Amino acid sequence: MTPQDMETRIVRYGDLQPCKTAFIDAHTPGSDQKENFTIIGGGVSESPDQHVHITIPHGFNIGAAGQPPKCRNSLHDHRTAEAFFVLSGRWRFFWGRWGDAGEVILEKGDIFNIPTGVFRGFENIGTDYGMIMAILGGDDAGGGVMWAPQVIEDAKDHGLILGENGKLYDSKKQERLPDGVKPMPLMSDTDLAKRGEPTTAQVLPNHVARYPDLVALSDRKPVTVIGETGVLRDRPGFEVDFMTRASARDSKQTAPYPTVLMPVHGYWKVTWDGGSATLAPGDTMSVPENLGYTVVPSMTGEASLYRIVATEDPAGPTWQG
Repeated sequence: MTPQDMETRIVRYGDLQPCKTAFIDAHTPGSDQKENFTIIGGGVSESPDQHVHITIPHGFNIGAAGQPPKCRNSLHDHRTAEAFFVLSGRWRFFWGRWGDAGEVILEKGDIFNIPTGVFRGFENIGTDYGMIMAILGGDDAGGGVMWAPQVIEDAKDHGLILGENGKLYDSKKQERLPDGVKPMPLMSDTDLAKRGEPTTAQVLPNHVARYPDLVALSDRKPVTVIGETGVLRDRPGFEVDFMTRASARDSKQTAPYPTVLMPVHGYWKVTWDGGSATLAPGDTMSVPENLGYTVVPSMTGEASLYRIVATEDPAGPTWQG
């Protein structure tokens, strides 16, 4: 593979193309400044304006959310796994039917494998624009987003209607639901009763991993963060591991599925037969399946990186095994 070919599989942070109309709360005050990015796979965007950087199926999706201070993402759920790590900023994640069942504050490098079947939201509580990187299970990410009823009702007051086809229509642009397409129905009381309301004490030990702990655990070899034997035990259709300068090796690695590399700190050099590339924090690289590669820090200083690869497990609800 030539460097030119590989460059088509690298999305640089500075080249990310945001969508400000990706979801139903795009006009709702408090959520109207958020930016959505689909880096690998189509994700769950409800807008035709969303740009997809890499369309090659990986068995999972990679995306990102960028938000200025005090901007919030409304309560929603997915049918497959949703995991976030903080690239920049300070973030509050909250969950439950009304967002008051529990919460946690995450800093740069922290990762949250959010349980399925639970409404979740997040907001930037820092002082600057912040970015969180997302991993969604499955090539189609489970078919879309399930919104808390109040989010759909609030959006209607600000001109946005979600069709039962999963597409957004903006009355401010004189858009209407097409003939034969009904509004997305609100979740029934029966379905709402099935939503989880886990406490913070239940969520944190099993679903949150802190950056300093991962740095310590990866002192000799990369640490499995999300996986059957990971720090966060789960089988969501992908595995996530974490490496630092201390655990990086210049021996070749390969995988039967595409491998995604996402630096958190420092610059990383990726070398394969045919070329090399250097990644910076916020960059995303997809290494093709069965291609041998090495990844090591290219400069002195702190260096850390998340690596994601699909597994043979089906994408689905959070593993309870």
